[in-house]
Amino acid sequence: MDDIVRSAMAKWPNVPHCFGWLMLDARGNWRMRDERAQQLNLAGDKINHPALQGFINRNYTHDAEGRWYFQNGPQRVYVDLEIAPYIVRTDPAAGLLLHTGIALPTPTQAGLTPEGRLLLMTEEIVAVLDDRDVAGMLSNLTQDGQAASDEQVLAWLEEAEESWRAALSLRCAGQTLRLQRLDEKNLAGQFGFVTHPRAAAS
Repeated sequence: MDDIVRSAMAKWPNVPHCFGWLMLDARGNWRMRDERAQQLNLAGDKINHPALQGFINRNYTHDAEGRWYFQNGPQRVYVDLEIAPYIVRTDPAAGLLLHTGIALPTPTQAGLTPEGRLLLMTEEIVAVLDDRDVAGMLSNLTQDGQAASDEQVLAWLEEAEESWRAALSLRCAGQTLRLQRLDEKNLAGQFGFVTHPRAAAS
């Protein structure tokens, strides 16, 4: 967190929080949502200013309830999440890079939803892979130590019972992770984050 932000928090500790105006989309873009965007449930305008992007990225964190926010001076600007708190991309130099510009620590878990969302997790981070990188990453799936075919991946996704499903693994960041099948609609509940934080009713 920036020092100037810490100073502002100490000087003005009781500034009301802001809800609904900032969104993180499924490709890691910050979006500003005015009243019209909020009323029509639109994504909002992409923030393209590099300095503002960097400021948000450096001051992005969460509270004890799993609500993610950007600390804007003394004010918390809570973030609507289209899919998850972090988006990760493949980068030729950094390997796996979070939307905040920080390298993803070595993942300890990997999961795939029937909709094709690939997730990489550490103890602290739940990150969804940018959909533009999914095809390349799925080429690293294996079954019984061999490259998994498209048919094997589809069969794994379609098989309802875990006990009947042949295991798939993902080669990633120098290790092999057994793949979990995840329910996209229940990611927030499973991993303890809030997709649409709102102020408590008075």
